[in-house]
Amino acid sequence: MRRTGFTTEHEDFRAMIRDFLAREAVPNFDKWLETGLVPREFFRQLGELGVTGMAIPEEYGGGGLEDFRYNAILSEEAARALIALGSLRVHIDINIPYFLAYANEEQKQRWFPGFVSGELLTSIAMTEPGTGSDLAGMSTTAVLDGDHYVLNGAKTFITGGAQADLVIVVARTSRDETNRRNGLTLLVVEDGMPGFTKGRNLAKIGLKVQDTVELSFTDVRVPVANRLGDEGQGFYYLGHNLPQERLTIALGSLGMARAAVDTTIEYVKERKVFGKAVAEFQNTKFELAAMATEIEAGQAMADRALAEHVAGELSPADAAKVKLYLTELQGRVVDRCLQLFGGYGYILEYPIARMYADARVTRIYGGTSEVMKTIISKSLGL
Repeated sequence: MRRTGFTTEHEDFRAMIRDFLAREAVPNFDKWLETGLVPREFFRQLGELGVTGMAIPEEYGGGGLEDFRYNAILSEEAARALIALGSLRVHIDINIPYFLAYANEEQKQRWFPGFVSGELLTSIAMTEPGTGSDLAGMSTTAVLDGDHYVLNGAKTFITGGAQADLVIVVARTSRDETNRRNGLTLLVVEDGMPGFTKGRNLAKIGLKVQDTVELSFTDVRVPVANRLGDEGQGFYYLGHNLPQERLTIALGSLGMARAAVDTTIEYVKERKVFGKAVAEFQNTKFELAAMATEIEAGQAMADRALAEHVAGELSPADAAKVKLYLTELQGRVVDRCLQLFGGYGYILEYPIARMYADARVTRIYGGTSEVMKTIISKSLGL
């Protein structure tokens, strides 16, 4: 079906990104899979294209584009190319918005030019070994000592943590027994600060080019000048970007579901069983027809959510609905596509196997499907 939410400028950007990925990413992707990282040089190349600084105001050298449709196009084109871009989407879609919303002028002058050039990469550290969705229960602490906070604790499952130059760490600076959400603060920890240790790159079943690490903090002295926003308001700040974070995950899921169908169509036309192409069997036709229809329905939902987000009207409950539906859709579609590949679908040289492994975590990170259902049910007055 025809999509109507993009302008000529958006489509020009799409063409540029498609060409860039075909030239710089696709030929190198197997190497990225082997090393488990997207090289820093690739991020600098994206900086030269203006991608890493799209949302940064023009006075700091950025593009000044307050239009998430450009981010959506980047996600769609990566999926179309059957590649992943490491921690890039987390960096520009999830982390940079916190700096845009809460950095003071001195911090903007210090960090924004590096975001624009692609020289500075970020991650955000919320999850702890004993705390997942219950952010208010975190135990990492930061005690004020003069003009520094003394930070102690550990974080895990931190996307982009291995390469990050700046890590937004959520820490408890005070405790309110009447409301556990009070007293959390966002501190920007810089790579190389004494006591800040980056652990091993965790071995995952999927997302092989997206580094995921453990971080530890032992008496790390973080300047007050590195605090984002006001002390004690971290929990509420985290809610500021949740709709965009969940929309980001949903759009990536939809893009990969569509890519799974496209690559499966190519395969079943060529693969022969019992003397004829797999595509000629009625079951194959019906399965792909059903999946294509589900994807069109998901696309309509995604495009509506994208339009509402650009207009500043996407609610947390609606973002939860989009993430819930599209990540679950991705899981169903990729599983059915792999089935049509038969035994070859289980072999990693075929992209559908990697897509199958990559798909599983989208129903977990950014809030599990169960958390999404809780948010939605509350919006229903339940």
